[in-house]
Amino acid sequence: MSSKKLRVRLLIVSAAALLGVALTAALGFWQLGRASQKLELQSTMDQRAQLAPLDSAELLRDPAQAGLLHRRVTLRGTWLDRHTVFLDNRQMNAKPGFYVVTPLRLNGSSAVVVVQRGWVQRSFLDRTQIPALPTDAGLVQIEGRIAPPPSKLYAFTGPDGGPIRQNLDMDRFASEIGAGLLPFSVQQTGPGADVLLRDWPRIHTGVEKHYGYAFQWFALCALIAILYGWFQIVRRVSPRP
Repeated sequence: MSSKKLRVRLLIVSAAALLGVALTAALGFWQLGRASQKLELQSTMDQRAQLAPLDSAELLRDPAQAGLLHRRVTLRGTWLDRHTVFLDNRQMNAKPGFYVVTPLRLNGSSAVVVVQRGWVQRSFLDRTQIPALPTDAGLVQIEGRIAPPPSKLYAFTGPDGGPIRQNLDMDRFASEIGAGLLPFSVQQTGPGADVLLRDWPRIHTGVEKHYGYAFQWFALCALIAILYGWFQIVRRVSPRP
């Protein structure tokens, strides 16, 4: 091969190696940046969880304010039990069942908040059977923490209806029950007059995942650099027998 072609090939290989090193290194640092953001988020969540619980009046003072998510609450209100929804295909302690969701009308207000009350095992003999749950009538007090609306699972059909559903669309649910819903839900943590489990999974930001991705990108970056150095530098300058 002519020296000109060798130089062109070396230039192309060098440019590709430089691009690969720069790209993988940038992706590695981006993952470290994401990990740093997740650490800050976890710290914020932990700090909010340590604050004194909010009562109904404090919550209603400005329900759209920033910083409410993951705060503890102690709420007084009345269950809208006839609008209870059972979210299907939800697990707790590796067992399939329902998340039980009931709206709570806050005492002294027309505001309603969706409460994720807990988990109950489903009937294996009849998938359409709704568990019988005792619910306090009249004024109740619950303890919990502010959470996003119930998570959504992939659904093969359109919007759900009826007591057993795959997902809960908050806007549609508000129209269905004829009440304005607060823009979040509450995961109940304290005891109640029911038999529901409330062993909610610990909120975790998944920072380890980003460290793992960063390691992979930096390892690939180092591999590209080592292979380039070996084949394009070491082997070229090493004396041949």
